[in-house]
Amino acid sequence: MDKSESNKNDFFLRIQYAFPILYEKIQNECSDKEFIDVVKEIKTLDLTQFVEDIVIYHIELYIRQNVAPAFWKKFTNNINEQQGFEHFKSAVDGLYTSLTEFLPLLKRLEYLIQNETTQSITNGNVLSRFKLIVRSTLLSQLPLHYEHIVEQFYKIAFNIFCSADGSAQVTIGSDPGKCMGCYQEVEKCQCQMIVYMFHETNGKLIELELLERLVGNVLTSLIHIRIKNHVSQSCDKTFDVSQLISLENWLETVVMSWLIRIYSGGFSKITFLSDQTRTAIDKFKQKLSHFLYETYTRFRIEQLFDIIIEYPDSQPAIDDLRVCLERTDLRKVLIESLQEALKTRLLHPGVNTPDIITAYIAAIRALRQLDPTGVLLETITEPIKVYLRTREDTVRCVVSDLLDDSPSDLADELVKGESLQLDDGSGDEENEDWDKWMPDPVDADPAKSAQRRMSDIISMLVNVYGSQDLFVNEYRTLLADRLLSQLNYHTEREIRHLELLKRRFGENQLHYCEVMLKDVYDSKRIDGHIQSNTSYTLEKDHFPTSALILSAQFWPPFKENWKLELPKIVQNQLNKYVKAFETLKGNRTLCWKPHLGNVTLEIELKDRKLDINVTPIHATIILHFQDKKEWALEELAEIMHAPATVLRRKITFWVSQGLLKEISNDIFILQEESSTKNRSVTDIVEEEEIESAMASASDQREEELQVFWSYIVGMLTNLDSMPLERIHQMLKMFASQGPGAMECGLPELRQFLDRKVREHQLLFSGGLYRLPKS
Repeated sequence: MDKSESNKNDFFLRIQYAFPILYEKIQNECSDKEFIDVVKEIKTLDLTQFVEDIVIYHIELYIRQNVAPAFWKKFTNNINEQQGFEHFKSAVDGLYTSLTEFLPLLKRLEYLIQNETTQSITNGNVLSRFKLIVRSTLLSQLPLHYEHIVEQFYKIAFNIFCSADGSAQVTIGSDPGKCMGCYQEVEKCQCQMIVYMFHETNGKLIELELLERLVGNVLTSLIHIRIKNHVSQSCDKTFDVSQLISLENWLETVVMSWLIRIYSGGFSKITFLSDQTRTAIDKFKQKLSHFLYETYTRFRIEQLFDIIIEYPDSQPAIDDLRVCLERTDLRKVLIESLQEALKTRLLHPGVNTPDIITAYIAAIRALRQLDPTGVLLETITEPIKVYLRTREDTVRCVVSDLLDDSPSDLADELVKGESLQLDDGSGDEENEDWDKWMPDPVDADPAKSAQRRMSDIISMLVNVYGSQDLFVNEYRTLLADRLLSQLNYHTEREIRHLELLKRRFGENQLHYCEVMLKDVYDSKRIDGHIQSNTSYTLEKDHFPTSALILSAQFWPPFKENWKLELPKIVQNQLNKYVKAFETLKGNRTLCWKPHLGNVTLEIELKDRKLDINVTPIHATIILHFQDKKEWALEELAEIMHAPATVLRRKITFWVSQGLLKEISNDIFILQEESSTKNRSVTDIVEEEEIESAMASASDQREEELQVFWSYIVGMLTNLDSMPLERIHQMLKMFASQGPGAMECGLPELRQFLDRKVREHQLLFSGGLYRLPKS
């Protein structure tokens, strides 16, 4: 035993110190017979594991000191794309050649250990352990900017592949004499050679099991850039065509086809790959698909404002975005981005109220298509509703659009005849289809029901103020203006609109409007009786006169608080009309509104004749110049009983027509002859400011809210302080009961109380309102 141990130790020392010589002999000079003898002696001395470890150690040492530095030395940054391709190929070729020289040694090492009963950790797979050593050694010496060369190699190859596939984008200004793949002259195209070298290099990396570890991140980054560029180029400002299917097809046929060629060493079918590689490619495809959806979603989110404005032409883009939102987690990004776009591009003084309302309607329709649950619509459009409440003409614009005879979104909605749905917490749960019920998304506001969110467009516009009273009052005002401005008694259009509105707002809300239209019908009948009275029509100085007889308590209040003094000839004619009316109606009489109505004038001058329809104040002005050629503004205002400021504005019409001339400050004379060419009367009338004769609905509503103020003061006097909801409940209980009672929605009440706080008539603290201490 002692002799055997001595021989073993002696051999161990000889192997250890003479390993470089032994390594060289085993690899190059040792014959098979000599090698078999050495193996027998090693196994006899039980030194197999030791020899394996020492061989592996020297292999690793050689790779670390010689092979790896030589490989990374070629990775420099200050070279162009073509040079980068060549450097990377040269580096891989050199590495492959150097490592191939180890194959004979590895085969003999495997022969040494393959018949051992106690196997090493390699289980005989020496080659796998060798590749692991190569990978770990190379990656341990990884340069900081090595990816630059790798990116250049794969970038030019990918460009050639896309060019051959026909998917490369031709840029403006590109040289038609150059190849779009390799950027060389067409006669000197190197695409085929580059493709061959590309696949050859990838084949070597696959064989060395270095492909994924060395170029995986670069490939991912390069493909991500290509996906972003492709999405940007193919989808920019194109909303009327669905892009998602074509993008998915491009990812499959171009990107994934290229990846398969890389991982298969040049083959185009996945069947040539191992199961492990196939699984890796499938996972890679899932990640790239998610990145494609995310890129496309972010791209469309940036364009979403324009997509909404162009809806419904942009519905394909909305449908694509809806699919992508289900596959990505970008709802919050969409909400923040679109709200910011709305604030910067829509909600500012430079945009007219009708344009804001049009955009709001488009947003309602587009966002419902994007998110049927209504949560996105509810969240995104909240700033629009808040801003519209600050515009004084919002209600008038909405009502005008509702009654517009030309095609409009609101007019079409009105024809549908759906009932109004208000945000008053009174959702009709009995009619809820519980079989189709779905829970709200996680970002939904639990305080708001899905029933309210799915209200129609008109209901959502009414809910901007939380009450329909303001809209009904505005309609009354608009209807009054239309009836007062017409030159006949035709009401067919107004009756049609009223019937449509009654289906929305109910019979009771529009009762006053029915009376107004009945007044027109009665006026036509009464006027017909008066005109058929010969004692009236044969009066001296008679001129045709018709009247619209109003039931004052049913019409909105009139705006003017001054009474126009008409010329005597006109006033006498009106008195005759009153007398004829009293004869017809017995104990009833008429009270004229002289500043309202229309007057048809025939004006004869020396050089021209005018037939024109004007307001009574315009007619009164020019009739006074028939008696006197020159008038001072103050003198004329005194005779007409009209404010000088109003008269100054009205007299400008006749100055622009050329009938009057201001010869000095506030002194006007009649011009029988005009030295300048005048514009047509039609142009003048169109430019004349159209003023409403009625007080605005907002002014009327303000007066009504003052009635609630007296109740609020009484409540806060007795109860000291109250929250908004409690004030609203008590107002509904005490101030909104009985026939003709007014209503006040919660949002409108909050706005009213906040204004009282700003006016220092109320104090607000801790969610409670209270009166200031005197």
